[in-house]
Amino acid sequence: MTSHVDLTGQDYYRNPAASLQRLRDHGPVVEVRFPIVGRIWATTTQALADRVLKDTETFTIRKADGQVAGMRWWMPPMLRTFANSMLSMDEPYHTRLRDIVDEAFRRRAVLDMEPQIQPTADQLAGDMFAEGAPADLVQRYARVLPLSVICELLGLPAADRPTFMAWAGGLSRLTGALDFLRMLPKLYAIKRYIEAHLDTVRRHGGEGLIAEIVRVENEGGRISPEEIVSMVFLLLFAGYETTTHLISGAVHELLKNPELRDWLEEDFSRVDLAVEEFLRFLSPVQFTKPRFVRRDVDLGGVTVKKGERIMAMLAAANMDPSANPHPERLDLARRPNRHVAFGTGIHFCLGHQLARIEGRCALKALLQRWPSLSLAVPPSEITWRERVGLNAIDRLPVVQAGKLT
Repeated sequence: MTSHVDLTGQDYYRNPAASLQRLRDHGPVVEVRFPIVGRIWATTTQALADRVLKDTETFTIRKADGQVAGMRWWMPPMLRTFANSMLSMDEPYHTRLRDIVDEAFRRRAVLDMEPQIQPTADQLAGDMFAEGAPADLVQRYARVLPLSVICELLGLPAADRPTFMAWAGGLSRLTGALDFLRMLPKLYAIKRYIEAHLDTVRRHGGEGLIAEIVRVENEGGRISPEEIVSMVFLLLFAGYETTTHLISGAVHELLKNPELRDWLEEDFSRVDLAVEEFLRFLSPVQFTKPRFVRRDVDLGGVTVKKGERIMAMLAAANMDPSANPHPERLDLARRPNRHVAFGTGIHFCLGHQLARIEGRCALKALLQRWPSLSLAVPPSEITWRERVGLNAIDRLPVVQAGKLT
């Protein structure tokens, strides 16, 4: 029986815990219908999400013929280039690509980037009202900081960042087949841009992760040109868009809950705890890529058959009361915090350290620079993008001390 709980509407994003509990009431794994994805099984508990993500023998992203579980028949062939990333690979191909990026990340010393990220966050926070108030925190701050960081990390020109913002903004609004078709010109432009930059790095060298990946290509040839394009696309847009919505969602919750904001401002050493709870409570990435079921399997008393598709719902896992007591409460001091916001298993998010650093730098810079920051509209007027799988506030108008200019 297909559940009819709406997981893409405004009511859901305003109170996801209630909708996810209704979904869980149907069972630990339920059949749902999503835009683009279609009808598919979805886990509603953390235990089953863990199982689906870790049991790579039973649950695979690709069929034996290479078909990707998330690809639909109507999707243009060009999308397969971007789908040819480690995020859409099973073993042993995933480990081959993951090792290349892991090596590049180690060379770039992500954990040592905080002294560079904090001044960037401070400057962006200080400039937020430069063009007047109210300011849309999503566009002026939450998008700009992670974009600046990922461009610096990849070694992409700062002058191209406005173009990336426009591209990413369009990608985050994909809700159906027509949106995909409208996006084709931009996707071709992205592909051409990445290919041109890679060609420049191959001929003249460069800095950043892209240069490191090209160096691996030159030294051992363990990655194809198409795989490099797909990998750069993944690193640029996945690492940027999700952190944007972690930052904007966290600020939204703090401005709605002054007591939580006061608790954090009393001692900013608590920011690590707060970021972990925002990751759990918001679940910027709501579910993982679909997987094929290789054999009939019993999941919590439900038989899922060979050839069917299943998704691990990270949002439901993070709201599972068996994993985190009273999950509907935003508890910034929560310990332990058993969230799976970054997934688990072989596809555990590569950028988890960077996202955490950016989250804490963003909150610290913003709240210290604007101690009287407040919403410029009632909370009821805040809306979310109806993008399946992404918890994304559309606009977040804010003012300082309630003043407009």
